[in-house]
Amino acid sequence: MRASPSGKRAKATRRIRLEDLAQACDVSVATVSRALSGAAGVRPELADRIQRKAQEFRYALPSTLAGQQLLVVASPAAMEDYARSQFTLHVMQGIEERAHLLRAEVVTLANAGTPAERAALALAAAEPRVSGLLLLTLDESDMLATVRGFAKPVVLVNGDDPLMQLSSVAPSNRAAAALATDHLMRLGHRRILFLTRPGRRTIERRQEGWRDRMGGHDPALVVEVNDWVPALAAEALTRRIARGGVDFTAVLCAGDSLAFGAIQALAAAGLRVPQDVSVMGMDGLAQGAFTTPPLSAIEMPMKHIGAAAVDLLRDLQTGGTMPARRIELACRLLVRGSCGPAPTGPVSASPDR
Repeated sequence: MRASPSGKRAKATRRIRLEDLAQACDVSVATVSRALSGAAGVRPELADRIQRKAQEFRYALPSTLAGQQLLVVASPAAMEDYARSQFTLHVMQGIEERAHLLRAEVVTLANAGTPAERAALALAAAEPRVSGLLLLTLDESDMLATVRGFAKPVVLVNGDDPLMQLSSVAPSNRAAAALATDHLMRLGHRRILFLTRPGRRTIERRQEGWRDRMGGHDPALVVEVNDWVPALAAEALTRRIARGGVDFTAVLCAGDSLAFGAIQALAAAGLRVPQDVSVMGMDGLAQGAFTTPPLSAIEMPMKHIGAAAVDLLRDLQTGGTMPARRIELACRLLVRGSCGPAPTGPVSASPDR
């Protein structure tokens, strides 16, 4: 190598290749290629590691989203959840990390619920740099009707379109609830109460999964709460026990926050968890590991939902007239201390127990 005029040798540079990433991650070139393209067949945690390594090596990723903007519209339900738990927070992290990897910018807008807000959204979406829209935890029919007419791709995140005209990414809510119910049934539980906060299609799917395994709908085994607040869940379950007694051996909750309230109510009634009544949550939030006893739950792939939504939007942008699709991500069972074998004899509430 020739010396520079200053007498120093020029530093050799070489373009990073897929082979370099494969060697650094100790995987095959094909695995790296699938992980960087968002294709199926790579474990989520491995795909994340490969993508982070590509970013660290400044590998030039081919992306039609580079330099473009993704509009994220969060509904009031999403913002309410953001303030009270970690679900929306983790989904947004998944969106932002994936967009950053693809060199796109995330722009968050207020909910477009009013006609004026929807008009403003339409103007924002028409900007040349905007690649598409991600609608987070949104069910409103007026809003869905508005965005169905957009020329740019729209993806519903943690939701779905009942008309299947818009693509969506969500956890496998129905299968997840069936998985939870199956686990409780393997422990001998047959009277499983479902504690829920109705109002969203995703939550209805969870109730459907519970009902599938229970063999039908028993209104006496459904307790509804009007907000995702542990104290309200505790009050609702306390009223149910006062009215109908402890005619159940397990409580499956539509969300972890309701499960926290259920544990409080059972303890106040003198019932032991899980010796008298088992409790199962659905979310898999980190704070569940610190309840007494630690909360068994179905873990939702929150960050992966956000990342998959960005990948789906990119696919829709490059796929021409491809049909809308509904993607559901698998959930997994977290077995902790709040679930145990069904009691063999009758159980009664007794605060002084």
